[in-house]
Amino acid sequence: MPLLGLFFLLLLGLVFGCDAQREIVISGRTMGTTYQVKAYGGRGISAEALKEKIELRLEALNQVFSTYRPDSEISRFNRFYRTGEKFAVSADFTRVMQTAERIYRLTDGGWDGTVNPLVRLWGFHDKGDRLRVPSEHEIQVQKKRIGFDSIKILPEGFLVKTKPDVTLDLASIAKGYAVDEIASLLRGEGLGRHLVEIGGEVLAVGSKPDGSRWKVGINRPEKGAALDSVYRVVALTDRAMATSGDYRNFFVRNGIVYTHVIDPRNGYPVQTGVVSASVTADTCSFADGLATALMVLAPEEGIELVDRLEGVECVLVVREAGGGLSDRTSSGFPPSWPVDNTGRN
Repeated sequence: MPLLGLFFLLLLGLVFGCDAQREIVISGRTMGTTYQVKAYGGRGISAEALKEKIELRLEALNQVFSTYRPDSEISRFNRFYRTGEKFAVSADFTRVMQTAERIYRLTDGGWDGTVNPLVRLWGFHDKGDRLRVPSEHEIQVQKKRIGFDSIKILPEGFLVKTKPDVTLDLASIAKGYAVDEIASLLRGEGLGRHLVEIGGEVLAVGSKPDGSRWKVGINRPEKGAALDSVYRVVALTDRAMATSGDYRNFFVRNGIVYTHVIDPRNGYPVQTGVVSASVTADTCSFADGLATALMVLAPEEGIELVDRLEGVECVLVVREAGGGLSDRTSSGFPPSWPVDNTGRN
């Protein structure tokens, strides 16, 4: 090969090699929280143009799933009181509902996307709500409005209510779904190595330039712990991880702790001892919803369920009778890395 041609190939390899190392970092706000995207590669891709595409997609998802927007798709569905009539929904709505139905079935109703009337009753819905212990009568009244199985998902892109006043709040899955969708957008842009995080829910694709896996921290599940205080570090490749916890949103009455996680089956805040549940799965939408469900199930019940699911693992942090914390892990949950609270993980 002529020297000039060899030089050209070496130069081309150097350019593409440098391009593979190029880091793109994008952050912002969405769904009432923050998001961050870190990707490597992307020759010719402008970070500003990529951020615009990401935020357009996030805005579209907010317009589907935000219960705070009166004109969103989910808000319009919640106001739809005609029993038995079809309500047309988008492909995004349908996909999230299908994931929701799967988790509802797997947990025998331990997760239920219609539980919001009970959450409101206990005062946990908004910061301005009055936290209180409702009467048994009040709980039973609101339970009549609960039941994910009173919504039928039709294959043509329609939902049907069999109970007119049932309402949906899919926040515990929609955020994970948004992570999945942004990761899909990045793959479409040729960015095959990336980490997407929205409000602590993450999806890690590929590896970092040095070939190592992405390291993701689980927050320390203790009242008063800093938001960036790490309890456990997990290394991920082509996996999602989502965490749910009850240690930041609760109140105490007569020595009893009432958390914001409501068991839809009995109408009361959970008393399982689980203070944090982290799930790894193929998709962040499923991990997100299942992590919430595992807060409701007893620890042994949750571990048994996860061990039956292919490609799904979890770690539950349980508060013991003496006040200390202990971990319960599924059979294949990845081992922890040393915790580094300096932010270098």
